[in-house]
Amino acid sequence: MGSAKGDAIGLDSFRVFYASLRKWARAVKIKGLSGRRAVPVITPMRKSKTAEHESTLAREGWHLRDLIAAAALFVASAAVVLWQNAHLAILWDASYTLDSSVRFALGQMPYRDFPFAHAPLPFLVQAAILRLTGRVFFHHVLYAAVVGGAGTVLAWRLVLEMLRGRLRAWWSVSLLLAAPLTVLGIYSILPFPSYDGDSVFSILLVILLLQRLPEISSAPGSGSARAFLRPFIAGAALPLPLFEKQNIGLPLLVAALAFIVLLLMVRLMRRSSDSHGSAAILGAVLGGAVTTLVAAGVLLHFTCGLGNYVHWTIQFAAERRLPGFQEMLGVYMEPSLLWWLPGVAAALVLLQSRFAKTLWARLVALGLLAAPFAWTLGGLFLSSDADDRATSLLVLWPLLLVLSGALTVWNLCRRLSLSALLPVIVLVAINGTLLSQQLWGSTYAIWPLLVLLIAEMIVFLASIETSGAEAALFVAPAVSAAISVTLVVCGGLYTASEERLSYAQLPEGPAFHSAVPALRGMAVSGAYLPEFEELLRFATREIPWSDGLILIPGEDPFYFATGRTPQFPVLLFDKATDPYSPAQLVEEARRRNIRWLIVKRNLQIKEDVTPQREVTLEALQQVFLPYRKLGGYDVYRRP
Repeated sequence: MGSAKGDAIGLDSFRVFYASLRKWARAVKIKGLSGRRAVPVITPMRKSKTAEHESTLAREGWHLRDLIAAAALFVASAAVVLWQNAHLAILWDASYTLDSSVRFALGQMPYRDFPFAHAPLPFLVQAAILRLTGRVFFHHVLYAAVVGGAGTVLAWRLVLEMLRGRLRAWWSVSLLLAAPLTVLGIYSILPFPSYDGDSVFSILLVILLLQRLPEISSAPGSGSARAFLRPFIAGAALPLPLFEKQNIGLPLLVAALAFIVLLLMVRLMRRSSDSHGSAAILGAVLGGAVTTLVAAGVLLHFTCGLGNYVHWTIQFAAERRLPGFQEMLGVYMEPSLLWWLPGVAAALVLLQSRFAKTLWARLVALGLLAAPFAWTLGGLFLSSDADDRATSLLVLWPLLLVLSGALTVWNLCRRLSLSALLPVIVLVAINGTLLSQQLWGSTYAIWPLLVLLIAEMIVFLASIETSGAEAALFVAPAVSAAISVTLVVCGGLYTASEERLSYAQLPEGPAFHSAVPALRGMAVSGAYLPEFEELLRFATREIPWSDGLILIPGEDPFYFATGRTPQFPVLLFDKATDPYSPAQLVEEARRRNIRWLIVKRNLQIKEDVTPQREVTLEALQQVFLPYRKLGGYDVYRRP
């Protein structure tokens, strides 16, 4: 009896198991168990056994091919930065970064002691280099080269993780997509430390930390305290872009926190143990972000004053730089979208149709998808004007942003997950960057972010395959190759032509290399560097060390080159950095006992952006009298 009863129990258990198996088979639509087969509208790409095996091996660590690829990308990117610096320097940008960093290194407190409209971290980093290695221009160039190379490698690893196992040639395609960053990296176009480059690097770092979180939530032992350390660190890094550049970091932080809170609420409303585990991970991310924000707020309160920081970096900066709503939308008013978007839509429909298995359909779809990039490449032959060539490259941005935005919304509607947050972060960061100088002026450091969006679209393209067809395996790598070739060729010419730096005079002829020890490594074509060195010699001879100066417009790194202490609140006269009216400027000069006024005549920057320049100079000349005329400067002295 006992044996028969055990057999009955075993048979009942088997029946329950088989019924459960049939129910699961219906859910995933496996023919033979469920008794029927249904083909979903979009079939996710199936991993081959080889791809799964490679994926498992690759996750164990870096292999030889990874090290070789990373070294090649790093060296190529760093070499472009060093090559750029070997023949040009933009004095306007270098001056603001270096002289502001001198103030930080000397202990002057921004936001409290002097108006400062930018976030502090980029300048603190350069100030640390100053304190550690002394005043040498090349040290900052080296920093840009190292960070530029590291940024390219970091972007490649992010792309690699996005593509891993989701298309057959994922490793090769990741390298194809990362290759353009050797000429379009964060410091390839403007090859000197800046808040844009540093902020993009911090965003890449944040995305890298967040990208690893799904692995943590599914890892065994995720309930331990140690398992929550990495999510906490990822959350703690989330506010970093805010302190690199506020118009990038603030919208990114708000969007990320809102998304995480929403995702946390959804997980908590579910009753499963897995949901509570992932909710704990999200809570750790949120806790890390809050911890960093609280710590930063306390630090700012006891140093420069939190109210001062918010006033200058948020209120004042928005008042001076935030464009109107019409200008924000202007990026997406590109006429070419009227025929490129329908072409892309037609290609996607074709790959979903019953003709997707045919070679002609694949070739037509490939032609439609590659058409915008072929047009950009064709622009090299249609026009020899560097401005036209740059325009044909930059008009790809609106198309790719619109497509990526649509894909991101579609993914969010399908499944609300942490992985869906990463494209949101990238899109918000890009659009935040475009607030500064729109498409033409703001894209020079954010090409790695665009490559991340392109990788997401390649993954989507690889997922669109008719059941049993290999269309996507043919189209996705081919489109990746077309994008890579276009960006390498056109991007390389864009960088080499210095079209993005056309706001500065870059005369033909050999570059002059500075003989001043602090400016070792600086190279500038034209007479700007010899004239600046003449000013430095004059200051050494005739301006007492303790006397304060005003330099208009502040284009030269005077304080970095001389080691003098800045005594006037404004170092660069631009509407985004100068809060004073002409009358207030004169009053401030009197109050601080400024003795010298130096006005540069021969500017490298094409347009003198000094606010109310004529009125300002006229007001100052009532107080400062002509003293000496140098090669490129007028020197005035207050009696």
